[in-house]
Amino acid sequence: MIDGIRAVSLDLDDTLWPIAPVIARAELELHAWFQHHAPATAALFDVATLVQLRDAIAGEFPDRAHDFTWMRKLAIERALVAAGDDPALTEPAFECFFRWRQQVVLFSDALPALARIATRYPLIGLTNGNADWHSIGLSPYFNRGVLAAREFGQGKPHAAFFHEACKRLDLPPAQVLHGGDDWHLDVEGALDAGLQAVWLRHTELPPAKFSAPRRVAQADSLLALCDLLGC
Repeated sequence: MIDGIRAVSLDLDDTLWPIAPVIARAELELHAWFQHHAPATAALFDVATLVQLRDAIAGEFPDRAHDFTWMRKLAIERALVAAGDDPALTEPAFECFFRWRQQVVLFSDALPALARIATRYPLIGLTNGNADWHSIGLSPYFNRGVLAAREFGQGKPHAAFFHEACKRLDLPPAQVLHGGDDWHLDVEGALDAGLQAVWLRHTELPPAKFSAPRRVAQADSLLALCDLLGC
C-alpha cells in the first residue's frame, strides 16, 4: 500500500501529541486571566460559555475555519465587549491562551520517530491548527518546515493545500506520503489530492469510532509508521 515514497508530510495535533488536554488547559488559563484583568468578562462567561462562543464563530464564518487564531481572537473580543470590558485587552488575552496552547506533551515515541524519518526523508508538517512548531522544539526534525492553513489561506482536506506541500517538496503527489489522525482531513484529503496516505491513530489516543472505509495503510504509533517506511 506504500510504494515509491520520496518524502513524508505529517499532521501535528493528535498525531504528535494529544491536543484535547492542551486546549482544555489553555481555556482554563484564559478564564483565569480574565478574572485578573477583565473581571466582568470572567463573571459573564465561564469556560464552557467561552467555548460555545468560539464554536458559534466557527459556524458563523466557515470561510475562516482554517484560521484558528482569528476565530479565537474574535471570540475574546466579543466576550470583552459583551461584558463591557476594554476590547483592547483582546491581544494580551490571546497571548495568554496562545502561550498555554503551546504547552504540548509529545507522544512518547514522537521525537525518536521524527529523528528516524527526517534522517531518511524530506519531512514537512501540515497543520490546520496554530501550534508554534519552533517553540515546541520541532525545528530539527521538519527539514522542509511546516505549512499552516492560516498561512496558506486553506487547510486540509483541500487538495490545493496538499499540492502546496508537494510543491515545497519539489515532488509529484504520488511520491509523497501523508500521515495523520483524522480520517477525513488527513487520509481522504491526501488520497483525493493524489498523495499516498497512512491513518495514524496513536495508541495513546482514544480508539477511532469507526473502521477505515477505504483500504489504506494504518499505524498505531509513530514508531510503527517508521517501520512501514523502513526507516
